[in-house]
Amino acid sequence: MIPLAETLRPDNLSEFFSQSHLLNDTHPLKQAINNKQLHSMILWGPSGVGKTTLARIICTQVEGYFVQLSAVLDGVKELRNVVENAKKYQAIGQSTVLFVDEIHRFNKAQQDAFLPHIESGLITLIGATTENPSFELNRALLSRLSVYVLEALDEAGLGQILQRCLTHLQLKLDISSQQKIIASSHGDARRLINIVEKINQAGLAQLDEKSITTFLQDSVASFDKGGDIFYQQLSAFHKSVRGSSPDGALYWMARMLVGGCDPKTIARRLLAIASEDIGNADPRALEITLNAWNVYERVGDKEGNRAIAQAAIYCAVAPKSNATYLAFNQAMSMARQTSELPVPKHLCNAPTGLMNELGYGQDYRYAHDELDGISHGQTYFPETLGEQNYYQPTDRGLEIKIKQKLEQIRGDL
Repeated sequence: MIPLAETLRPDNLSEFFSQSHLLNDTHPLKQAINNKQLHSMILWGPSGVGKTTLARIICTQVEGYFVQLSAVLDGVKELRNVVENAKKYQAIGQSTVLFVDEIHRFNKAQQDAFLPHIESGLITLIGATTENPSFELNRALLSRLSVYVLEALDEAGLGQILQRCLTHLQLKLDISSQQKIIASSHGDARRLINIVEKINQAGLAQLDEKSITTFLQDSVASFDKGGDIFYQQLSAFHKSVRGSSPDGALYWMARMLVGGCDPKTIARRLLAIASEDIGNADPRALEITLNAWNVYERVGDKEGNRAIAQAAIYCAVAPKSNATYLAFNQAMSMARQTSELPVPKHLCNAPTGLMNELGYGQDYRYAHDELDGISHGQTYFPETLGEQNYYQPTDRGLEIKIKQKLEQIRGDL
């Protein structure tokens, strides 16, 4: 039995109810299609926005020979077969359009195999990916492709597709039920079609708002744990905490949890935030986040998630400082540039008599023997480098007091 999504797949642009930002007559992609002068490209967007369908329609519009490969199932062997057939079609004046689904799953060597055939014009490559091409595709390949970003479908586009589904299946749904299906689709046309198909197959006694709502409650939220959507949500969570928005932090945390994210992933990000964005402005943030992780490990999801949420709120409202983050980066950069400088002799140990005779450890002042526990004036960097001030405390939280103390210590050097 052919899936409904395949049955209703449009074969022309007039039935393609999305991506109007790419398919208006002023856009280079639409102009290339109209002029039948297709170029190699990447279609980047979330699942169910029409990447495969658009590739097929484009190929039909430019009257090309269409071949489809999957980076999950196919490899260089299958590409060689495509190339050999493309040469035959080229001999009779027919162009070849190769569509590669999930192209980001090809490794570097496999991606490199496309280059000579794209450059020679033997094939026009259309790659589809849900992942950020900047991270997943080789520079050499990416430089030869145009990247077009496909967006999740809006309510109007989903509504048009829903009407096609209902007409084809001869189903009747009230407006409230239709709106719930659209909302549950999250901009994914394939998801919407699958929902309608399952409703039809379920043979519900009544097709009303109540029965549709109950049916939809069993659906699983869309969440790609290893994909770009996941990292964007995690980024939104991080920036909400950094921006002191506990409400935004809770929302994005909930979005990730509803989608199936491992709560420990959120806890790990909070630990990074506690040192990167809070630091010594409130050292308790690190401790509270670690405690929340321990609570999760001991009691599991329900209570453990609340503990992580508590830590997220604390981190969001805590005073912020990236002084530690900046200072450590500066120290790392300087260390790479001066890795050949010797350790000053007064900072070295002298475990042997010879080393003692050579002056190792001499003139070192033991801080605990000083009046206030500080060796004022003692230096701690290689002599040719001189003393450095990487750590610059902010005027927020505990760092206010740290700054005052450091000004006193550094003022004596």
